[in-house]
Amino acid sequence: MMSSLSPPGAGSQDVESEIQAAVPLPPPLDEGFVPDDPGDAIDTTGVLMEEAEPAAGAEEESGGPMRGDDRSAPGPQSAAVGQVGVGPAKKKKPKLLNKLDKSIKAEIDGAEKLRKKGQLDEALRAFEALVRRYPQSPRARYGQAQTEDDLAEKRRSNELLQRAISSYRDAAELPDATPDLLRAALRRRAERQQFLGRMRGSLATLERLTQIFPEDIGLKNDLGVAHLLLGDNKGAKQVYEQVLAVAPGNGFAKVHYGFILKSENKIAESIPYLREGLESGEPGTDDGRFYFHLGDALQRVGDESAYRWYELGHRRGHFASVWQRSLYNVDGLKAQPWWTPQETGYTDLVKTLERNWRTIRDEALAVMDRRTASFVPEEENLREKGEWGQYTLWQQGKKVGNACQGVPRTCALLERYPEATGCKRGQVKFSVMQPGTHVWPHTGPTNCRLRLHLGLVVPRPGCRIRCTNQTREWEEGRVLIFDDSFEHEVWQDANGYRLILIVDVWHPELTPYQRQTLSPI
Repeated sequence: MMSSLSPPGAGSQDVESEIQAAVPLPPPLDEGFVPDDPGDAIDTTGVLMEEAEPAAGAEEESGGPMRGDDRSAPGPQSAAVGQVGVGPAKKKKPKLLNKLDKSIKAEIDGAEKLRKKGQLDEALRAFEALVRRYPQSPRARYGQAQTEDDLAEKRRSNELLQRAISSYRDAAELPDATPDLLRAALRRRAERQQFLGRMRGSLATLERLTQIFPEDIGLKNDLGVAHLLLGDNKGAKQVYEQVLAVAPGNGFAKVHYGFILKSENKIAESIPYLREGLESGEPGTDDGRFYFHLGDALQRVGDESAYRWYELGHRRGHFASVWQRSLYNVDGLKAQPWWTPQETGYTDLVKTLERNWRTIRDEALAVMDRRTASFVPEEENLREKGEWGQYTLWQQGKKVGNACQGVPRTCALLERYPEATGCKRGQVKFSVMQPGTHVWPHTGPTNCRLRLHLGLVVPRPGCRIRCTNQTREWEEGRVLIFDDSFEHEVWQDANGYRLILIVDVWHPELTPYQRQTLSPI
């Protein structure tokens, strides 16, 4: 899996392949209700951190069919990567009531009816009263936890969500809690811990669950996801090996195991796991990143069936097209591989870059001469061969350390253009590529940006870039503009190094509000 971003001042990695690798971004949250510890060590090839959609269609013992937002029925495995406890509802009704709970079923049903009607304050008071009167009732505490959970979402309150997490634990720890209630309570607890960014706590909860229910394959699959969220690929790999040893046909385990193998650059070995996992059609396998990684692996071994999988991913709604395979997108944006300056509306920026290209080039060359180590090798496994270094000035809309001190005039020019320096889904960086380098076909993570390449040192012939089925060459002092969410590939077969400045800009059709609120990548 991809390593994390380099520290400030040391350059940084390109996120253009973090795609189908990066942890997907949760929707924007209201201020005051945000995941805790967002900087936790999460592997960038990990898994979804979005809040899970709960199971629907099951019925609960305490009366009537469950609403879609009811969390009492555990699914057999995650329905999407990284979403704990989501899946199709079991046909068998979960048994949530023990002997004590059955004796107070009418009161529990009354409180639950209030919760399902959305009368959450009244429901919470009712469940709290039940807990005071019957402190040994697992179902009453579980109902209290669910109501606190619902209120946390409604009020966007971390404090209430933490109360719910504690209440789920309290319900599970009571003696005589039914196995179904214990499983449901701890599973939801793990999910909400993940949502708050408490990955280690979630892992501990899931480890406890797998100890209590060692035969539950779905829980082990969730445990593997929890390891991935912590960046512990080794732990995840061990979990999925255990699953496949007892359930060799489990599609969820297969796609995740193949995903891990590919991150280890075991390209050929990853293919059958990814392919068979996708072909299984099991919950949690129909994810765009798995289609991407399978297609990418097939491309790298020269198997033309890659585009069949890309086409299938497109038909399944994961990719905008066979060529445009970014996953973090805004719908409705104009999509074409190559752009002219006039089409972007950023003609002033392009003119400034082209008029000052020699100044920009000279500063970059001086940095190369003085501080060669500032050009960090590309470490995302995008290269088939060769050497490719990058010196990053801005990343995710922020300056990188003191990088601009080495190229002050370049940075002064760029600071006039917030469409570039404020692009939270892009970078500004120098890129140097040595002769004999080939960059695999790949796509960027988002359709929210366009990428400008300013040629600075371009030996000819031999330096070329393909975007979709069109191939172009760089020219010194000229800007090329393309949408890197489309598949692109690079060859450097010249006799000397190639140096360019890469400037990412917001897609021109994004509104100011979207530019302000979109999550960084």
